[in-house]
This record gives sequence, structure tokens and C-alpha cells, in this order.
Amino acid sequence: MTRVVRESSEPFEGLLRRFKKAVQQERVLTEIRKRRFYEKPSQERKRQAARKLRKSRRTTQKDLSRQY
Repeated sequence: MTRVVRESSEPFEGLLRRFKKAVQQERVLTEIRKRRFYEKPSQERKRQAARKLRKSRRTTQKDLSRQY
């Protein structure tokens, strides 16, 4: 659970900004979106395998572009 302590004479806008930043750093919204719908284990494995494939292609492309 994300918690932000209000400092004395701090405006609400500043507090809200710090809270949003803390939520983003802890990746709370990403976790909520991920758990919004049930995903079967086989679908999760497929999604992760596709992510790894995309990442490896990106790094390969970067390595090839550095050679020339």
C-alpha cells in the first residue's frame, strides 16, 4: 500500500503529485491492470515468450547497427 505523509504547509497539489509518483514507482497500476482479468497459465507463458522474443530481436538489431 502506497503511503505519503503530508508535510506542514504543503499544498494538496504537491501531495497529490508525490503520491502519483510513488504509485508509478511501485508499479501499482501495472499490477492492477494485469490482475483485472484472469489469464490462464498457458496464455501467460505465451505472452512472456513473445516479450522475450521481441526483446532479443531489439538487442540483436542494436548490435548489428553498432557494427556498421
